[in-house]
Amino acid sequence: MDTLWQYQFRIILLGDSTVGKSSLLKRFTDGVYSDVADPTVGVDFYARSLDIEPAVKIKLQLWDTAGQERFRSITTSYYRNSVGGLLVFDLTNRKSFEHVREWHREVSEHVLPYHMVYILIGHKSDLDKDRKVSREEAERLAAELGVRYVETSAKRNSNVDRAFELLTRDIYELMKMGEIDARDGWEGVKTGLSNKVLYPVEEVVEREKSCNC
Repeated sequence: MDTLWQYQFRIILLGDSTVGKSSLLKRFTDGVYSDVADPTVGVDFYARSLDIEPAVKIKLQLWDTAGQERFRSITTSYYRNSVGGLLVFDLTNRKSFEHVREWHREVSEHVLPYHMVYILIGHKSDLDKDRKVSREEAERLAAELGVRYVETSAKRNSNVDRAFELLTRDIYELMKMGEIDARDGWEGVKTGLSNKVLYPVEEVVEREKSCNC
């Protein structure tokens, strides 16, 4: 049997209520969209795997957090054990954009001493006529926070996969550079769940040649 996954990343979605975090996750994990979504209570869990490069499969544990203040004490416990964060705002809701800095600051304080990689998401790009935040303004905020910026639409399935893939690749590259690694007691990154030992092609050939069976 093939490898199940080499790494597991825990990723959390952050942002005000009704910005569309649940819609993004359902589109990414199940390929579906619904105009009607029940509000998240506390935290919901999703999962999907990505093939980042040949023989490297990464399982994503995706945590959908409630944006309401009354659930904040529940969701803060998940910040520390996440390696990636999607900062999501609604392009048609100015206040949700203005709250991004607060989300970034709050989460950054809770994850220390661990490292979290962020990406800024401007969601509901299909509602262009109702847009309250320009791309230029959002890109300036992303530059200020030192993160990527992507505009998405769960309804049109625009850039949804790309957003998650970019964040996953950024985390993976930092792992290869040694800036992020799996640690005991931290759930952000886990390594290795495989059904077989993987050998380089050349070594497989040599093993077959030397086999007497």
